[in-house]
Amino acid sequence: MAEEPDSIVLRYLRRIDEKVDRLIEEVRDLKGRVGALERQVADLHVSIATVHARVDRVELRLERIERRLDLVEHAGG
Repeated sequence: MAEEPDSIVLRYLRRIDEKVDRLIEEVRDLKGRVGALERQVADLHVSIATVHARVDRVELRLERIERRLDLVEHAGG
């Protein structure tokens, strides 16, 4: 006896299943890429904090140099 052709419902279900499988792979890829972006943003935050700390230290040193060279006016008089 010859095989009966697949019903139209079964064909559509197979297509839907294939599309869902592709979507799962794409979502998995996107999650990896978003994770990489989150790590890069976190690294940028650390870098920015490091730069701020260095600038703060330079400002303190500059203020100390200005005071020693008497280049700043004293407050109150």
